[in-house]
Amino acid sequence: MTLTLDEFDYTLPERLIAQAPLPERSASRMLVVDGARLRDEHITDLPSHLSDKDLLVLNDTRVIHARLFGQKATGGQVEVLIERPVGEHEAIAQVRASKSPKPGMTLRLAEAFEVEVLGREGDFFHLRFPADRSVVDYAETYGALPLPPYIDRSAAEADETRYQTVFAQHPGSVAAPTAGLHFDDALLDRLRAQGVRTATVTLHVGAGTYQPVRVQNLAEHRMHRERYLIPPETVEAINATRARGGRVVAVGTTSLRALESAAADGTLRAGAAETELFITPGYAFHVVDALLTNFHLPKSTLLMLVSAFAGMAPIRAAYQHAVAQEYRFFSYGDAMFLARRAS
Repeated sequence: MTLTLDEFDYTLPERLIAQAPLPERSASRMLVVDGARLRDEHITDLPSHLSDKDLLVLNDTRVIHARLFGQKATGGQVEVLIERPVGEHEAIAQVRASKSPKPGMTLRLAEAFEVEVLGREGDFFHLRFPADRSVVDYAETYGALPLPPYIDRSAAEADETRYQTVFAQHPGSVAAPTAGLHFDDALLDRLRAQGVRTATVTLHVGAGTYQPVRVQNLAEHRMHRERYLIPPETVEAINATRARGGRVVAVGTTSLRALESAAADGTLRAGAAETELFITPGYAFHVVDALLTNFHLPKSTLLMLVSAFAGMAPIRAAYQHAVAQEYRFFSYGDAMFLARRAS
């Protein structure tokens, strides 16, 4: 199947891009998409779509304070956004400056420490941090919470909690797994009381998730890398779910990518790895049966992923409906509940 970028475009009025979260996490709307059928519901209706045979898989990554400000040795201002740590003391990062820094240059960040530019990786820079602390420690001490580029304000105090899931555990992401932001303790308690089981994966979301696709022929696109971990107990929970005839329901595209990456050969395996999995229509899913996800950017790899999962025509219809009904879009926006297309 030859796919082009323009097949995944749509028109979105700017007013529908959510700039702040709703007062309550579980107050968002939820568009239910089951083939050609669309239903306008709310996140609080999610339990009615799950049974005591089902397993909900959550991404327990935690967003780090990945945005750092500083100066080059020449005095020019720089902004560094960590894309992902590479080991304890190095990171791949976006660097904004009037002139791109060269390998061997140092950048003084937060008026507190220096990093060395080791080289380039495409649009990103490879940086070495001081060896006395980890990259994550430096970010958490001196950095700012990075909100997505389509939110036209700086992070406020409320974002420190609202741009994290209530089940966040392992620091490493520079963008939130946004479908998980809809869950509060009360909703999780309702699901568990109903008998719905939960399991976790960890996928650290990189800033590359916002990078535009720059090729028309999608076969030429190269995905950014992201680190993930599948615990053994999650594999056991999924196997048990299959045995009792239940469904694996991924909360967010990050959970889905981690699971499908770990089952690329058809067998789900525990462990840690990096993924560059690019899911487009025609992909054969091995693990996930249903997906809770937010609305995604036009021409984005995540829009391609949900089109592969639910079908291109149903997703086009769903997005047209969501725009017409003025759903809230992107990270702080509303959600969709998708059934996997029939194979």
